[in-house]
Amino acid sequence: MPELKSVPQSKNMFIFRKTADVQKYLRTQAAKGLKSSFVPTMGALHDGHFSLLEIAKQKADFTVVSIFVNPTQFDNKEDLVKYPRKDEEDIRALVQRDCNVLYMPDPEEVYPPGSEIRSDFDLGGLDRPMEGAHRPGHFDGVVQVVNRLLEIVQPSSIVMGQKDYQQAAIIRRLLRVTESATELVVAPIIRENDGLAMSSRNVRLELNERELAPRIQEVLQWVKEQKGNFELENVLKEAVRRIEKGGQMKVDYLEVADGISLQPVQNWEDSEMLVTCVAVHLGKVRLIDNVLI
Repeated sequence: MPELKSVPQSKNMFIFRKTADVQKYLRTQAAKGLKSSFVPTMGALHDGHFSLLEIAKQKADFTVVSIFVNPTQFDNKEDLVKYPRKDEEDIRALVQRDCNVLYMPDPEEVYPPGSEIRSDFDLGGLDRPMEGAHRPGHFDGVVQVVNRLLEIVQPSSIVMGQKDYQQAAIIRRLLRVTESATELVVAPIIRENDGLAMSSRNVRLELNERELAPRIQEVLQWVKEQKGNFELENVLKEAVRRIEKGGQMKVDYLEVADGISLQPVQNWEDSEMLVTCVAVHLGKVRLIDNVLI
């Protein structure tokens, strides 16, 4: 951990809503030789987000968290409207956890009217399978907003969670093609006691749905245990059947993919690094998860 220099303490956490204001403040910190670690979020913070913040504290002199529900990455506008927003709770939680800077912009601060915000990056095909195939345009919005936030914050590192495995792989590619000096740090998935991956969307689950949701992680672990024992195609078919048993869950996709290219594999031996990724509709909520093999 780098030696910490004099920075504002959490009781004086700075909150910025204007891009010009946060950039001015960050420039003053950079002039002092201070480096920042950045955690981009869409709010409705939970322990998964706070684990990212703890990692960010170890990576730099001070931390920057953004809360911005990015409209350009929602292919389903109803999902955008219903996305949980808990600004007051989030602010209190970040103060308690020693966050230094919170950036909470309105859309016009991130996407100024009349400006051209780039989104046409060469993602090397990482955006095409899985989420990309089922949510057209989603990753265009993701790379657009992350690139824009990185332009604004210019951090030494950005911390993201493994739960969005494909997203993290795409951001790693984005940093490479833009020749960014920012380091990507991918943090492990934080789970509830019953195994469900923590997500801001979990609060939208009905009680009976919440009781079913841990089955997703249980099946992913089962898939991992089958490596080398049964043909992959049959394992995947059985995994889908197990998740959808009872009719309350519907699998969007369940793939065992190469951990680097994200392309689905046909056999266990096709890659030395595999990841099982899944997206499931449960009621009106769409949940994603993954397990490394």
